[in-house]
Amino acid sequence: MGKAVEITDANFEEIINTNQPVLVDFWAEWCGPCKMIGPVVEELAGDYAGKAVIAKLNVDENPVVSAKFGIRSIPTLLVLKKGEIVDKQVGVVPKSVLAQKIDAQL
Repeated sequence: MGKAVEITDANFEEIINTNQPVLVDFWAEWCGPCKMIGPVVEELAGDYAGKAVIAKLNVDENPVVSAKFGIRSIPTLLVLKKGEIVDKQVGVVPKSVLAQKIDAQL
C-alpha cells in the first residue's frame, strides 16, 4: 500500500519535477472536508504507486506554495504534469472522479 508524499515549501519543486502525473491535495488540520477526502487520497497513493505521485500539502505550514497557486478554498486538488497544472478539483468528490483525472494524464 502506498502512502501520500508530504510536500513542503522546501521539497515542492523536486517532487513535482517528474514525468509522472502528480496529484497534490492542499489541506489543513482544521478543515472538515479535507478530513473526508484524506483517506481517498491515501487510497489513490496505493492504487497509483509507481505510476503517479500522490501528495499532500498542509496550507498552514507551507504558505509559499499555497500562495503560488492561489489556493483560496480547501480541499483543492491539483493535477500537475511536468510542473504545469493540467487539472483542478475544489471540494470533496468521489474517488472515481480523481482517478479519472489522474488516468487522463497517464
